[in-house]
Amino acid sequence: MIDAPIRVLVAGLGNMGLSHALAYAGNPGFEIAGLVNRSAAKLPDELIRHVIRPSFPDALAELKPDLCSINTYSDSHADFAVMAMEAGAHVFVEKPLATTVADAERVVACARANGRKLIVGYILRHHPSWQKLIALSRDLGGPYVFRMNLNQQSSGKTWETHKALMNTTPPIVDCGVHYVDVMCQITDAKPVSVRGMGLRLSDEIAPDMYNYGHLQVTFDDGSVGWYEAGWGPMMSETAFFVKDVISPKGCVSIVMDPNAKSDDIDTHTKTSVIRLHRAATGKDGAFASPDELLRMDDEPGHQQLCDLEQAFVLKAVREDLDLNRHMDDAVQSLRICLAADESVRTGRMIHL
Repeated sequence: MIDAPIRVLVAGLGNMGLSHALAYAGNPGFEIAGLVNRSAAKLPDELIRHVIRPSFPDALAELKPDLCSINTYSDSHADFAVMAMEAGAHVFVEKPLATTVADAERVVACARANGRKLIVGYILRHHPSWQKLIALSRDLGGPYVFRMNLNQQSSGKTWETHKALMNTTPPIVDCGVHYVDVMCQITDAKPVSVRGMGLRLSDEIAPDMYNYGHLQVTFDDGSVGWYEAGWGPMMSETAFFVKDVISPKGCVSIVMDPNAKSDDIDTHTKTSVIRLHRAATGKDGAFASPDELLRMDDEPGHQQLCDLEQAFVLKAVREDLDLNRHMDDAVQSLRICLAADESVRTGRMIHL
């Protein structure tokens, strides 16, 4: 017997929400039950027949979907996710899962209490090149040094989006959860302490918000890592994308296309080339083996990656996948990034 399509209610039609809606529209395993957005939105042809509803609670009560895809601003994620699961729906929610650790834990507890699937939008987990980077790094063995950043020189519509995001979430939390999650997958160790620093570089954002941030995290296996994120028209295009994992036996690095631009969304996930360097040397002191360059020419683009992510959501629901580790990891990466934000605001190291 062919499984009936999963009826999905998509809330939030910004960059990610619209891409996820297109993924559902292109996958026969899903049927879009409805779209929700607080304001009118220009829809592509694939979605034009759907009416945009302004209220998530009303649409949830009326349409009774099997799955809710929550892609709204971060401060509504927890309440919408709990509302959906208590109404009987599974949930896909964009990162970050919530804006506080308590809310994130509340959402996970609700999923477990109601027997619902909760999938958090860690899109890099579905990217073959990032899966390769993690596997190569783990093969080298720790302890590790993680060097990662994603700065975005934004202007126009993109800067307006960034300013709206910063009403609730600083850059080191919004994007940081992705890359801290990668660190945690590689080391598989417990985080111990976090330091953060940040600076408000624009009068166009709230006085208590900062658009540049840097965090440092230590793990109980001795690993250390840093992540840097800045948004705005003042940000540099130089070294805006650094992804290095260093261990005693060598390092794994992403080598970016030198023509890449920080405001290109595909740049945020595409790796171009992965360089594997081994530290071993011969009797003459020279390196025993040359660096390996792994070309990633067939990488998925942004929309293809969203398609892969939602295919995983379909699999998780239909095959009743165990998502306990997935949910716990989402809370842990958020805990680290929120600790960094607390450190920025208090000037203190945060012990986890």
